[in-house]
Amino acid sequence: MKKENKAVIGVDLGGTKIATGMLDQTGSLLERSQKATAGLQSSEEVITTIVDTITEVRGRQEIAGVGVASPGMVDSRSGVILNGVNLPDWDGISLQAELERRLGISVRLINDANAAAWGEYVYGAGRGSQSMVYVTLSTGIGSGLVLDGRLYTGSSSFAGELGHTVINPDGIQCGCGQNGCWETYSSGTAIARLAREAIAAAGTQSLMTALADKEGTAVSAKHVFEAAGAGDEIAQKTLEHVIHYTGLGLMNIIHSFNPDCIVIGGGVSRAGDAFFAPLIRKTEELILEPYRGTCTIKPAELRDDVGIIGAAALFVDRE
Repeated sequence: MKKENKAVIGVDLGGTKIATGMLDQTGSLLERSQKATAGLQSSEEVITTIVDTITEVRGRQEIAGVGVASPGMVDSRSGVILNGVNLPDWDGISLQAELERRLGISVRLINDANAAAWGEYVYGAGRGSQSMVYVTLSTGIGSGLVLDGRLYTGSSSFAGELGHTVINPDGIQCGCGQNGCWETYSSGTAIARLAREAIAAAGTQSLMTALADKEGTAVSAKHVFEAAGAGDEIAQKTLEHVIHYTGLGLMNIIHSFNPDCIVIGGGVSRAGDAFFAPLIRKTEELILEPYRGTCTIKPAELRDDVGIIGAAALFVDRE
């Protein structure tokens, strides 16, 4: 059977769940399985669960290969997990070789942000672009680079950690130990922190607080966007700061890589025109004149299945 007729499988491995899907070569999701990682006590149990989900979605279908998207640092050349995130006994696991031994199918291992980038490039908002940078604004900032049609991972598989580029050397300390990383100003977590700081400094009531209290939660990025859209002055001011910092990060991307497309994923990407319209204006204002008009900034399309689709797309015959 020719490769173009074979299905492909993607595994999105996370600290709370293992989501696995089988796709055809056009990117249509044919089967899907999901199992919780909570309660798994060892790497052996995690690997067994991965194999179970693959077996479940595969059935008797002939498979071109299995792509696995993993959090943390991975060596995509050797297929080794270098440091796992929220998974038991996971550092140094030769996951690619172990899955190939158990399944008898070709397997490729990739960082989850790179998988998302490749998925958006092949099947999502980056379709048709030549060079695309993917940025996810969520708990932190993840990113992936597709340059001249190829997924670029760097000499050690670590390329694309753009969330840890510094935009304010005198800024607050990031979890990585540096001061002023981009993700301390533009991630969903950062947006919530900036909002709470603004509310405390103002010393007055904000719609953001009322929205959070109604849900029984702390103020989050979602409440910032909702309140700003309803005219809350503190939320609007917070959003202005966020857009400025996000624009600085995008400016660095455009000046560094000259992509024709930047795709923004994560929860913040769903804020709509209230976020994207001023962000595009701010970025165009910040970048050097020769770069203006050369890069389209757009929201991601693949949503929650981007990890599955991107990992599977490693085996798609794009010829």
